[in-house]
Amino acid sequence: MKLGVLALAMINIAAIVSVRNLPVMAEYGWSMLALFALSIVVFLVPIAMVAAELGTGWPRDGGVYAWVKEAFGERAGFLAVWCDYAENVAWFPTVLSFMAASLAYALDPSLATDKVFLVVVMLAFFWATTIVSLRGVGTSSWIGSVGTVAGSIVPAIGVVVLAAAYLAQGNPSEIPFSAGALVPDVELNNLAFLGGIILLFTGMEMAGFHARETRDPGRTVPRAIALCVGVVVVFSVLGSLFLAMVVPASEISLVSGTMELFSRVLDRLGVGWAVAPLALVVAFGGVAHLAPWILGPANGVAAVAESGSVPARVGRRNARGVPVTLLLLQGAAGTVFTLLFLFVPSVSTSYWMLSAVTAQIVIIMYALMFAAVVRLRHTRPDVPRPYRIPGGLPGVYAVGGIGLLGCLVAFVLGFVPPGQLATGDPVVYVGLLAVAVVVLSAPPFVFAALARRRARRDDELVPA
Repeated sequence: MKLGVLALAMINIAAIVSVRNLPVMAEYGWSMLALFALSIVVFLVPIAMVAAELGTGWPRDGGVYAWVKEAFGERAGFLAVWCDYAENVAWFPTVLSFMAASLAYALDPSLATDKVFLVVVMLAFFWATTIVSLRGVGTSSWIGSVGTVAGSIVPAIGVVVLAAAYLAQGNPSEIPFSAGALVPDVELNNLAFLGGIILLFTGMEMAGFHARETRDPGRTVPRAIALCVGVVVVFSVLGSLFLAMVVPASEISLVSGTMELFSRVLDRLGVGWAVAPLALVVAFGGVAHLAPWILGPANGVAAVAESGSVPARVGRRNARGVPVTLLLLQGAAGTVFTLLFLFVPSVSTSYWMLSAVTAQIVIIMYALMFAAVVRLRHTRPDVPRPYRIPGGLPGVYAVGGIGLLGCLVAFVLGFVPPGQLATGDPVVYVGLLAVAVVVLSAPPFVFAALARRRARRDDELVPA
């Protein structure tokens, strides 16, 4: 059965839409509208157009890996797929902290800021989900399907509907409107969160992954991406704006901001009893939504291991075809990042630092995509592309250039300590982020160096 526009768009929407990152933009109040507009122009639209061209021109399994490999070779393709794997290591604790904070609202809301409670719950569910994933993709996919609805769709609709009902009752907005409020404060430390907006839009390339399973990809893929862009923009803007209107800026937690909105609105509407069951649904949905991401990128790296770019033992699979070594490495690294919550000044600071690391690694992958679409127009101009970025080579250079510029700006901003959070010594903050980015992105280069060393040793052993 071939995918149509709506089915393909829903794949993208399910991968992107989440309430976890809404508090990041809610911190900016009305000025978020200008920042959203800028981010949509320099990142969201370019990545959507690039994904549409690459996905229809090279509709192969592997998505970003296949596209980057086609443009720059095996090692660059490996770097791209590794970034997809490595960014999850830092991303997992952010999802788990959102889940743990949501669970706290079903027990005792004060636990949402208790670091020990959060870390214990996060590690328990992380390793439980990892163990379940060892059973294979069937179990993981079923859990993920439930999680998409419970962890993303239900909370997303809930944020918009409940906040709108709250304001419709005549309750005052926490951010009174004024023309001046639309102008962002352009001080560097106040724009730090802008780098994290990439996480609101990560996943736009998913439609390109499924181009081979679509009906008339030249028309279906770009239309599905356009529909997804519309839905994601509306949800992201309305969700962030409503959150800012309902919850005072001083009380917005990057981890539990969404549950704060639910609690405040449901109490005001006289149905406060609904907070606990809703918290359980959101918490379960967060864990379930995690399951496919634990297994998916690991499978991608394991496939690269089969080509010889990674030592075979790294990609070792069990009887169910699950890459055991990669899952255990992922679990160990995720545990280390989770423990960060115990040592950083606040829960929100821990959440942001992990989000910043995630964004930095994702940016590397997207930068490779933007570069690939430009190079392939030069090296493979005759390959049929049912969808082409308009404007010929100047159009491709414009889209790719804007995207690369957006990646560069977001990467730099990712190292700026945000003025909205207590981050401690700026030098230590930047140093920790830099070390994390280097450690997570270095393995492809290490594996390549080891491969060259083995090749030289083998050459020396060959008789003259």
